[in-house]
Amino acid sequence: MAELLASKAMGTSLRRVDGVAKVRGTAPYAFDHPVENPVYLFPVQATIARGTVSWIDTAEAEAVAGVIAVLTHLNAPRLARSDDAEYAVLQGPGIGFRGQFIAAVLAETGEIACHAAGLVAVGYDIAVHDASFTAGHPGQYTPGQVNGGAVPDTAAGDVEAALAEAAVVLDQTYTTPAGHNNPMEPHSTVAAWEGDSLVLYDSTQGVHAVRQTLAPLFGIAPENIQVAAPNVGGGFGSKGLPHAHVVLAVMAAQCSNGRPVKFALTRQQMFSLAGYRTPTVQHVRLGADGAGRLTAISHEVVELTSRIKEFAEQTAVPARMMYAAPNRRTSHRLVPLDVPVPSWMRAPGECPGMFGLETAMDELAEACGLDPLELRARNEPDLDPETGKPFSSRHLLECFTTGAGRFGWDRRSAVPGGRLEDGWRVGIGAASATYPFYRNPGNAARIAYGGDGTYTVQIGAADLGTGSWTVLAQIAADALDCPLEAVRLEIGDTSLPVASVAGGSSGTASWGGTIIAAADAFRKEHGDRPPAGAATQAAAPEDPEAGRYALHSFGAQFAEVRVHADTGELRVSRMLGVFSAGRIINPRTARSQFIGGMTMGIGMALHEAGIMDPRFGLVVNHDLADYHIPANADVGDVDAIWLEEVDLHAGALGARGIGEIGITGAAAAIANAAYNATGIRIRELPLTAEKFLS
Repeated sequence: MAELLASKAMGTSLRRVDGVAKVRGTAPYAFDHPVENPVYLFPVQATIARGTVSWIDTAEAEAVAGVIAVLTHLNAPRLARSDDAEYAVLQGPGIGFRGQFIAAVLAETGEIACHAAGLVAVGYDIAVHDASFTAGHPGQYTPGQVNGGAVPDTAAGDVEAALAEAAVVLDQTYTTPAGHNNPMEPHSTVAAWEGDSLVLYDSTQGVHAVRQTLAPLFGIAPENIQVAAPNVGGGFGSKGLPHAHVVLAVMAAQCSNGRPVKFALTRQQMFSLAGYRTPTVQHVRLGADGAGRLTAISHEVVELTSRIKEFAEQTAVPARMMYAAPNRRTSHRLVPLDVPVPSWMRAPGECPGMFGLETAMDELAEACGLDPLELRARNEPDLDPETGKPFSSRHLLECFTTGAGRFGWDRRSAVPGGRLEDGWRVGIGAASATYPFYRNPGNAARIAYGGDGTYTVQIGAADLGTGSWTVLAQIAADALDCPLEAVRLEIGDTSLPVASVAGGSSGTASWGGTIIAAADAFRKEHGDRPPAGAATQAAAPEDPEAGRYALHSFGAQFAEVRVHADTGELRVSRMLGVFSAGRIINPRTARSQFIGGMTMGIGMALHEAGIMDPRFGLVVNHDLADYHIPANADVGDVDAIWLEEVDLHAGALGARGIGEIGITGAAAAIANAAYNATGIRIRELPLTAEKFLS
């Protein structure tokens, strides 16, 4: 067990240290970075879903005043590697999905580039495509692994026999649609070559990950690439790895006569080029005895992937550890289609998977004649059902008990549809939340002491709006036993010591633990009275207890919804999340993260669905006019609280991740509340009005 760091600055609700600059608009984002004499890029995208470019005419575009160059597969620079189809930009005439880059215009202004891109004429040899996602698709297959490295299928006991003998059986299918990341800052890059070296200002969740991805593509050493991202305007996972637009910008900078290239995706372009959450079809079967204790859990998932690049979301993985049952089975099947490449979106796997599982648990509770919270209590495991390991900390039932009292669970109607107020049917629902704890290896931090009594703390971490600038300074202040004002934090640049990606709710634990280790090494090397200029760089030590415990965060989501009896309009009037996530470093920024996840859960439950037209391989609602994300009018009283705890087995920080657990279980709680309000069980997201008018 790691020796825990004492808390002084940590645990206080400090305002964001970067808040004033962001409010005033002086915090530079990727596209804002001033560069001398830039060139602007606008792409040409494929208008077919599969085939090849048979001919392309750029003459009219090249004739436009202010156009510098037009790149196509015929004249674009060759990449050193092109085995990753997403990154093989302009390397050949083949087309794998609608929206793929097939040309790029470089011009003196963005407006000129956009206009000229519309003048590029293209001919196609069209191949038959398949963009229809169905659970029974004949081409589905089992991936080698799912996201996070987990095995695709698991089995324990005899599920079929247990279901056949169960006193109560729940057998239902739940579906979630495609979800699209829409951070406020679009994906954008500024690329400049300085001889054989590359400088990038990129909107990314991991500067070192961008460097490591681009180096082999362009055949240069990683140390010859500098990536800077001091501020990132949201990401939700979509900026956790570079996408094709970064490769295109770097390639264009090779053809711009030494001038830097600026490229920002439009909102519409992001729907096909920045990753998205795959739709899922989840077949959930639960068996229970007469007392409501689970005897069997089966969670079988079908989801899509792009034919040109596999991504397997780990949707059924949460079912492996949530509840105790001797007989368990989970599986994942992928349907390869001619569609854009899916990727990470906030809590991949846990987010859609907990909708299916937690809605099924609500249905099972009714079938067993039990209160939904009581059903969960009767199926609380003593050990992790998947690994047999003890949980480092599992306070799920305490979250439910705390939340039930605070939210007013006793006011829930015992009869679905039994509460009518001023023409609105009112219901209350709940669901469990969970997310695994990750602490990524390979991080390093550098600490230097200045003659003025300040410490410079350097680590190549990222702040995508989550508060890293603030919480890492708090951790450093406590680790160095100095005032917060004495810490000069530097993050977001590959010139700093290596840091892992801000993803998987792992950032604070990974980077904070590394800063603690560096501070310990600094004191050992330089003592309590270091000389001016003293400096130490250190990596986080290995955790001697790694693998001994199952480390997860847990939570209880509560929702009150109102469904209009005449129109079917659904409103979430109240939400409360109660979370167990280890030590909370900064309550102000933590609450923002929890509520942000819950708000995304409202969008998932009520609004968000990428609508694929299979005739064209096109997401037709590819803008914020038709793909609605929650606005102020959609979000009522949303609150988040947490249990005061320190996880003794999660490292010296004692904290687990909080960035993603807020969205898990949120949609299920809303769907369960909608059923309590109306008596109509909706198993297909989103919960739109017409579904309540049957």
